[in-house]
Amino acid sequence: MAKIKCHISYDGTNFSGLQIQPRERTVQGELEKALAKIHKGAYVQVHPSGRTDKGVHAKAQAVHFESDYNLTPADWKRALNAMLPPDIHVNQAEQVPASFHARFDVVEKEYRYYIWNEPEPDVFNRNYLYHYPYHVDIGKMQEAGRYFEGTHDFTTFSSAKASVKGSRVRTLMEVSCRRGGSQIEFILRGQGFLYNMARIIVGTLLEVGRERMRPEEIHELFDKKDRQLAGDTVPPQGLYLWNVRYEDVYKL
Repeated sequence: MAKIKCHISYDGTNFSGLQIQPRERTVQGELEKALAKIHKGAYVQVHPSGRTDKGVHAKAQAVHFESDYNLTPADWKRALNAMLPPDIHVNQAEQVPASFHARFDVVEKEYRYYIWNEPEPDVFNRNYLYHYPYHVDIGKMQEAGRYFEGTHDFTTFSSAKASVKGSRVRTLMEVSCRRGGSQIEFILRGQGFLYNMARIIVGTLLEVGRERMRPEEIHELFDKKDRQLAGDTVPPQGLYLWNVRYEDVYKL
């Protein structure tokens, strides 16, 4: 039995998220449908590095599955892409050790969030950028981002609907932002993220950017553990799972 890891991209616009759901179109569902065709109707389960919500995109999601077929990585890539819809693409396939797990072996995830910061919307990018027409102070948002870096309890910055059990302590290596023309790019790198955490952090940084909150207030919010004190959860269409990193032996 071979274990195959795939590095995939998808446009999340027309998916109800990654995780398989009854009567809904999902990324996992389309991958498992493609694998069933390749395996003559037999079910093959796909294990992703983590979920993404409805409307969220992925530049480099990672998944694994097991198969008793003896195909080369290039053949797996070719076969899957022939069966998948055009809004999912396998960028790379490789055989990995039997001990590998796409979710549990993650060392670091990187998310990026994109905003169209102009008074008028860009209708052609409405599914890929969040239109935010207000003036924001990039310098203040950059300052506030540094308060998120390090190890903290992120209860304040995760959805009250989160089903995670146990600790909400997470470690972030980078929370930064930069402007490029009409776009603002946010970069968030960490060992793991709670439900809606990346989108709430961006929403909070935007509050700082509009001077509705001081950068140093971020530090105080960690201790309060109250979701109501943080910024809004920004919409899903600006969010991209940008990269999933493993130890070198599992490197994408």
